[in-house]
Amino acid sequence: MGTKQTTSTVASKGKTGDSPSGSPSKVKCNGTQSLSKGKNKEVNALPPQKSVVVAYLCWLFGGIFGLHHLYLHRDRHAFIWWCTLGGYMGIGWMGELFLIPEYVRDANEDPRFVKMFVAKLQAYPKPPYSSKRFVGQVMIGHLFGQVCAMAIPESLVGGYDLSFLHWAIPLFVSLGVWLVGNIGREQGVWWHCLLAAYLAYPARYLIYDETYSLLFTGLVAALTFDGLSKQWRRTPPRRGGAGERTFKLTTAVVIYCAFWGSFLYFNGTISDEDGGEVPIHEAIHNFLASAWWTDLKQALLDTYNYAQHHGWYETWKEVFESMDVDGERNSYKVLGVSATASQAEITAAYRKLSKEYHPDKVKDDGLRAQAHQQFIEIQQAYSVLSKIKSNRRRKNKQYQEDEAIVL
Repeated sequence: MGTKQTTSTVASKGKTGDSPSGSPSKVKCNGTQSLSKGKNKEVNALPPQKSVVVAYLCWLFGGIFGLHHLYLHRDRHAFIWWCTLGGYMGIGWMGELFLIPEYVRDANEDPRFVKMFVAKLQAYPKPPYSSKRFVGQVMIGHLFGQVCAMAIPESLVGGYDLSFLHWAIPLFVSLGVWLVGNIGREQGVWWHCLLAAYLAYPARYLIYDETYSLLFTGLVAALTFDGLSKQWRRTPPRRGGAGERTFKLTTAVVIYCAFWGSFLYFNGTISDEDGGEVPIHEAIHNFLASAWWTDLKQALLDTYNYAQHHGWYETWKEVFESMDVDGERNSYKVLGVSATASQAEITAAYRKLSKEYHPDKVKDDGLRAQAHQQFIEIQQAYSVLSKIKSNRRRKNKQYQEDEAIVL
């Protein structure tokens, strides 16, 4: 911050001015002066400058996932935007349209931003009340508490009742409140809102609606944070390295996704053919025990073993051919000829089937549509095989009517 830098500079000047004029002390003074200059260089070094244009591009193309906040090293803000898809389905994302330049000036420690921030420090001993931040604290606290509540299994798991885990809900409510409260140039300790959340949480036994009880818990925690914990962040937030930031964000994302996964696995349901609800964990168990999954596992294992002996190139070639992407195998099946059939045999089969299934020869109206569909398939099969044979003759530069097709 500008105030910190100014203080360190004045202090270093005072130390050098008070030194005596003797040569030994001169050398000592010069030595300490060079060390203090090196330290001041590190303190006064500006962070890598961010671009407003790049920030807006990140906001436009990845803003609902917090990409612009990641670019500006606002990792807490980015995580909240990722959890809520841009601040509850893009509402907060749209509201930042005119705030990006200020975010960039903050990240760059622009002198204009520093001057305005110092003026705020002088005008307000602690950050003034912000309805936007306060509502955000309550909403994110409620979201985290709701996700925790949904993740607790409703049925027995391994014979154990895990409903006692609901006492972890205030913990996550306070985390949401604290996280929003520590965005930007404001900060506060966590234990205040944690204690307030646990003191307010027993109200759930009086307020039977879980939504309102969570809102009450988040409201008390946010009021406590705003009244007791909130203070200015007087120095710029420490910027961790790429590895440290990635580790912290990845850990937070994995934990958040794990709670959603627990909800889907233990409490989620899907509808069956009769309209009944089947728990997802039972559906997964049944799927893993099904013949389809068993056959698929065996097919994958056979493919792997084949690749170990013949190489992956030959394996891919076999797989590609078995997919029949050009429709050759299916065309042989439609015309009722073998894979070694000549062009003359294919043509003869085509003419025979065309006459047999021609729609004009079918007098029954109920069977005419089916005959028409078969007639179209016969024409398509003949077209596919004729084209394939023509291409092969062109490549070989010779006409071999009875040439066998190697599949």
